[in-house]
Amino acid sequence: MALESWLALPAGTPFGVANLPYGVFSPPAGQPRAGVRVGDQVLDLAAALDDPVFARPSLNEFLATGRQRWASTRARLTELLTDERHRAVVEPALHPLAGVTLHLPFEVADYVDFYASEQHATNVGRIFRPDSEPLTPNWKHLPIGYHGRSGTVVVSGTPVTRPRGQRKPPDEAAPVFGPSRRLDIEAEVGFVVGAGSAPGRPVEVKDFAEHVFGVCLVNDWSSRDLQAWEYVPLGPFLGKSFATSVSPWLVPLDALEHARVAPPPRDPEPLPYLADAGDWALDLALEIRLNGEVVSRPPFSSMYWTPAQMLAHLTVNGASTRTGDLYASGTVSGPGPDQYGSLLELSWGGRQPLTLADGSTRGFLEDGDEVTITATAPGRGGERIGFGEVTGRILPAP
Repeated sequence: MALESWLALPAGTPFGVANLPYGVFSPPAGQPRAGVRVGDQVLDLAAALDDPVFARPSLNEFLATGRQRWASTRARLTELLTDERHRAVVEPALHPLAGVTLHLPFEVADYVDFYASEQHATNVGRIFRPDSEPLTPNWKHLPIGYHGRSGTVVVSGTPVTRPRGQRKPPDEAAPVFGPSRRLDIEAEVGFVVGAGSAPGRPVEVKDFAEHVFGVCLVNDWSSRDLQAWEYVPLGPFLGKSFATSVSPWLVPLDALEHARVAPPPRDPEPLPYLADAGDWALDLALEIRLNGEVVSRPPFSSMYWTPAQMLAHLTVNGASTRTGDLYASGTVSGPGPDQYGSLLELSWGGRQPLTLADGSTRGFLEDGDEVTITATAPGRGGERIGFGEVTGRILPAP
C-alpha cells in the first residue's frame, strides 16, 4: 500500500512520500540550501528539521554522516509528511517548485564512467569494428570504465557549448581543428558515494549500500569525432571532458527497494570479488526526448554489470572513495532499436539518420537542439518513483 500524506499531492505524482529525493535549491531572495521534493513542492530541510547541516549549499556534509543517519532522517521526514500533527512545522518550510532555483546537489569529488551495457558495447563494436568480434576480450570479465573530469559536471539546465578540437575525417590525410561535427548524448544512471572508503580497503559487493547514498540521471555528452581520433592508446579525453550533465535530485537507495531485480545471467561467471551479493540490478525505465520528441526508452534492468559490482571493481586495486564521488553506468541501451541510449546507435553511426516529427533528420546533434532524459522506477503499492530530468541545450562553438 502506498504511503499517504496529509499534503494535497498531485494524483499519480512520482514524488510522493515513498520517494523524497534530495537536492539543493534557492528560495526567492534566499541562499542555496538542502531540500527534498514532495509533489510539486520543495521542503526546506534546515527549517523543517531544525538542523544546520541542511543549511549548506551542498549535500556533502549530510552524505558523509553515513547510512544510519540517512535512514533516521528519512524516517523523520516520512513521519512529518504522513502525520498531520506536524502540519504547523512543515507548511511554513514548503516552497513551490516553480519558484525556486535548483543547483548541483553535491560537490563532485571524483568522476568515473563505466561501460556496463552489453547491448551498447555490442552496438558500438559492430559500428566501428564490423569485421571483428563486437566485444573486447575483457568485457565480460570486468566492468570497463575510465576516470573523467569532475570539474565539468553540471546541473540539468546548464547549456552545453559545442566542443572544438582535433578530428581526422576518413578522407583527409591529416587532422584538422574545429567544432565537433558528431556531437552525441549518452543516457546514463549515476551513483553518488556518501560514506567514503580508506585507501587499500576495497569495497565488497555486499557493502554497496553502506557507501552509496543515492541515484541520479546523467547525460555524458560525447564528441564522437574528437573521441575517435584521440582515444588510442589511452582512452576518452577531450571527447568527453567538456561537459557531463546530472539531474538535480538524488533518489535515496532506500526509495528503490521495490525496483531491485535479479541481474542478468553472466557467462563466464565473474571472479569471486565480483560475485553478486543481493539483487542490486535496478528496474529503471528511462526516456530520451530530442526537442520534445521521444526518440528512445532504454531499460536499465538490461545492464550486464550492477552498480554494486562497479563500485567493487573501482576499489579492488586499493583506490579509495570519498564523499561526493560520482560514478555512472555508461550508456543504457536495450535490445530494440527504440531502446538505444545514444544517437551513435539510433542513427547507426550517422548512416541511418533519425527522422523527427517535423521532417528534419539527425545523425548527431545540431546547434539549438535540446535533449531531456527522464526515468521512473517501481515503488510500493504500484506507484512510480521519479528521478526528475536532466536537460541540456547545445550552443554553437565559440
